[in-house]
Amino acid sequence: MNECKKSHHDEKFKADLILRLNKIEGQIRGLKRMIEADTYCDDILNQITSVRAALASVQEKLLLAHMQSCVLQQIKDGEDKVIVELAETIKRMLK
Repeated sequence: MNECKKSHHDEKFKADLILRLNKIEGQIRGLKRMIEADTYCDDILNQITSVRAALASVQEKLLLAHMQSCVLQQIKDGEDKVIVELAETIKRMLK
């Protein structure tokens, strides 16, 4: 991750991501409680699937916003290497 770069998303977008992440954080705490309470494994696995789907949704929103703002601006600024960076990021996401 490049430490000198910063995103430039508006406050509404960031608030939406934070809200979603707070909900995911609550789901994770719920998973921990389920395990501590010896909840049936299938129920825990289903909850993990829900958490993964929620994280994927955040990831998808952020990726789209990244392409529409950060990547587009860098291309306009002549920084074509951002395409390689984006390709590597997508490759890691697909693993």
